[in-house]
Amino acid sequence: MKKRITILKGDGIGPGIVSQALKVLESVNQRFSHSFELDHQLIGASSIDQTGKPLSEEALHSCKQSDAVILGAIGDPKYDNDPSAAVRPEQGLLALRKELELFSNIRPLEVQNQLIDQSPLQADRISGVDLIIYRELTGGIYFGEKSLSKDGNTASDGCIYTRDEITRIAVPAFQAAKGRRGKLTLVDKANVLETSRLWRKVVQEISADYPEVEVDYLFVDNAAMQMVLNPSQFDVILTENMFGDIISDLASVLGGSIGLLPSSSIGSSNAMFEPIHGSYPQAAGLDIANPMATILSVAMMYDYFELHEEAKCIRDAVEWAISNGFVTIDLDPIEGISCSKCGEMISLYIEEHGFVNLNVVAIAEAKNSMI
Repeated sequence: MKKRITILKGDGIGPGIVSQALKVLESVNQRFSHSFELDHQLIGASSIDQTGKPLSEEALHSCKQSDAVILGAIGDPKYDNDPSAAVRPEQGLLALRKELELFSNIRPLEVQNQLIDQSPLQADRISGVDLIIYRELTGGIYFGEKSLSKDGNTASDGCIYTRDEITRIAVPAFQAAKGRRGKLTLVDKANVLETSRLWRKVVQEISADYPEVEVDYLFVDNAAMQMVLNPSQFDVILTENMFGDIISDLASVLGGSIGLLPSSSIGSSNAMFEPIHGSYPQAAGLDIANPMATILSVAMMYDYFELHEEAKCIRDAVEWAISNGFVTIDLDPIEGISCSKCGEMISLYIEEHGFVNLNVVAIAEAKNSMI
């Protein structure tokens, strides 16, 4: 299969983790005889530094012409710490989501048995957690009309949703629930917000077409509490943009490390794949970041292309790496390996079709350390 992929490494640890993901992509394509054309472009602070814009017209054009986009991370402290900055890295990401009409952000969370001890929750509470979050991505308060008074003392952010915006993400969420355990939870704030009441109304109407799916409704504050008290109750979570941003980050720490969680952003004709974590600028260039979330995002990309065997071999390789201790310092502060070594081991597993001789690996490592 031939595909064209735009690569946006971004800022901070973005270049490092994406480089490891591309190692894995190359190994998969060699094993399964695929040919992907890769076009590297800038986004975020790195793009501002070189072009003056967080997303250039050239980069946007490349993304629109591609079959998929792989994104690393966006953000830089020099902009975070300057409230007066007129141009910010995050504007590039928001613009990309809007221009590509990536209205559906999908974030799976399946807790690995080997990492239960890494979770901040007790083992009996986190065991068996397997959920997926469908977050609306191009509407709501992040994209609403914004205003600031002339004296700078009053600000507002508008929140608008239409029936069509809600329907186009709710339907695939119901379809996902139908193919999983048959439960969908809508997270809203319908006791206060008019937009949430519209969400609830539309979801109730759609639910009539999916009688096999049990629908639950939780206010966002209660949902956050339930995510900690009993996360295994959730199957598919459906929610609007800002609530999804918060709930998905809360869910991300349940499995022990935010560096494990991938995501996809899907539109009608475009798709982007990225880890859910930020740019972690303190670790930029140190080769210590966890590349697994980015690598698993590439697995989601293969699923999007309906190349499910390829996606499975990536997930198997990540699980093997975790089981054998080939993890970065966020998961093993004492014996954790580097970001690049983690990527190499996952790629090796794929290239060797899962038959990796760990004794040979250990001997090679010992020789390398003596050189």
